[in-house]
Order: sequence, then C-alpha cells, then structure tokens
Amino acid sequence: MEIEKGIEIIDLGLYLKKYETLIISDLHLGYEELLKEEGYLFPLNQYKDLIERLKKIIDKVKIERIIINGDLKHDFGSILRSEWKGVLDILDFLKDKEVIIIKGNHDKMIEPIANKKGIKVVNRFDIDNITIIHGDIIPIELKEIVIIGHEHPAISFKDKPYEKFKVFLKGKFGKSKLIVMPSFNLIFPGTDIRKDKLLSPFLGKDISEFEVFIVEDKVYNFGKVKKNL
Repeated sequence: MEIEKGIEIIDLGLYLKKYETLIISDLHLGYEELLKEEGYLFPLNQYKDLIERLKKIIDKVKIERIIINGDLKHDFGSILRSEWKGVLDILDFLKDKEVIIIKGNHDKMIEPIANKKGIKVVNRFDIDNITIIHGDIIPIELKEIVIIGHEHPAISFKDKPYEKFKVFLKGKFGKSKLIVMPSFNLIFPGTDIRKDKLLSPFLGKDISEFEVFIVEDKVYNFGKVKKNL
C-alpha cells in the first residue's frame, strides 16, 4: 500500500521504489538481553525473527540500499555483548546491499560496530524531496516529505485495550508531509497513540488529524486518529 506517492508500506518498512531503497527503523538490538537481566523469561529469538522478516521483504521487491533509521542498538551508554553480535550479524546479512545507519538517540556507541564493517553513520539522509531522520531532534531545514522513527507508534482499541498493533502515521509538520514509522523490533511494543505520552518533538500535542495505517496480515488504513480515540 502506498502511504505517499512513490513510498510504499511493506510490512514494517518503507520502500522507495524509484531508488530501490528500503527504510527500517528502531531495531533496538540487545533489548532482549536487558529484559532477561530484569528477570523476564521468554525465548531469545529476536535476531532470527528479524532476519526472517527482512528476507520476506527482500524477496518481494528489488532492494539495492537499506537505510536503518536510528536505534539499531538498544543500550544507551555501552555496547552489550548481544548488541555487538546482533549488529554485526545483521550487517553481515545485508552485506550485498548499500547500508546507511542514521544515528538515533540509543546509538551513542554505534560507530565502533559500524566502522568494523565499513558502514556509513549519518545524522540524516536526503533523497530529492525526502528527508529521513530519526526523529528525536528537529533540524533547521527539512524537505517536502519527512520520514522519522523514534516514536514506535502503536494503537490499542476499546474492545482490546491490552493488545497493541504497530502502525504508521501520516500527517503534517510545518510545511512538510510527515511519515512516522513503527519499530522493526517485534517484541518492542511501542507508544500507544491513544493514551501514552508522545516522545518525538515532531508530533507535538495533537495528532488527531494524522492518518493511521495498521500492519497485520496486510496494511489497513484506519482513517484519522480522531476517529479511533
């Protein structure tokens, strides 16, 4: 499903067909390890699940470039063992593609890992009329279309208040069209846009006019946020 002309939602990623470019956001590798340290017990399948999801996307469309839009790793102040291994494994899997990492607020220590594989780390990436940026900081200049991560948007419904569904959001920021991506991490629940405090300064206090696109077995356009509150 196209969320904007030339920009297609494919699973939890965005595909720029003209540029053969896939954008994914907020993998938060290492999150499982922190949960395990806190006493949560569940199978450690994050890397396997991520690879399987990426394989399905790569099999659908022609991809020459992959942009990871921030928060490739999870821990703020260090590099956990699982983060180091997970990031290297992901980059090895993508070795036949051009990979660009946009630095997120969790990526304070990402350069030592990226440098080991010769991967470029940048603060933003611009393609023609599109700015791709993590979303935790607003830069001075933006293109006509802005794509961010950081927020990990999700939504729950009154009849299923404890179940969250990952969503894309589409709205306006100033003169730009704004697209907000969900987290590509399958165990990272996300911000419930119906009731949680929003994180990104791009979203402000009122997103009632934003369109909601839910990702499940396929992509569903659920109309504007205000219709689902």
